[in-house]
Amino acid sequence: MVDKLQGMGLSDTMINPDTDTREQLQAQLEEQQRQLNSLTSDADELTRQRLRLAIAETLVALERKAEAWNISREVFDYMVGVGQWQEAVEACDAMYAADQPDSIAALGNGIWLAVTFPVDPQLSINLLDHVIDETPKDSDGAAVAAAAAHYLADLRAEDDKQRASLGFLTGNMLAGVAYRHSGLKERDMIDAWVERLELNEPEKLLPRLAMMLDIIVGDRWWIDRDAIRASLPD
Repeated sequence: MVDKLQGMGLSDTMINPDTDTREQLQAQLEEQQRQLNSLTSDADELTRQRLRLAIAETLVALERKAEAWNISREVFDYMVGVGQWQEAVEACDAMYAADQPDSIAALGNGIWLAVTFPVDPQLSINLLDHVIDETPKDSDGAAVAAAAAHYLADLRAEDDKQRASLGFLTGNMLAGVAYRHSGLKERDMIDAWVERLELNEPEKLLPRLAMMLDIIVGDRWWIDRDAIRASLPD
């Protein structure tokens, strides 16, 4: 269970871009804005919103975080409205990286959608890894996030090659959490720790993840979870 979130945004771990990189990003932003401005009034709205999301991601890299947040938040609402769940989750990732007051809530909203819908497993893993970064070392929340990432890697991988690659990544995530949580290094001890915390049982793991997300998000849910659940196939 997450006892407390430390409020460290993704941007806190980013290296400031050097002058050449910043100039490249600025040129990229100008080109993206040119493409957006060139769209006619009858252009496909999904294309327009995808361009805006790309602009928001570039703004994050340029440290123009408030602008990035505002655009990402609008894009999120649009993508949820039209059921484009991959882009909705990407917008949450951009909002988290923008490091604004509601960035943690954005992370929770994004993870809920990433678990509910079959979005890119690498994106789902990235979001859950942010939870590990945000969670105190002695909290079970990081263990739940790492185990959920490992579960999704196996469930959502497109083929055996991707399953092996993502499984290696999430296995290391889980081992890292086991070490910081309980000082465990040996494989058999980590396996016993996983069993003791019931992290290898999805029917118990996923409800714990849902409870953790409720704590993270609080009253800042921007999606109607009941309506989404009701729309899902049995």
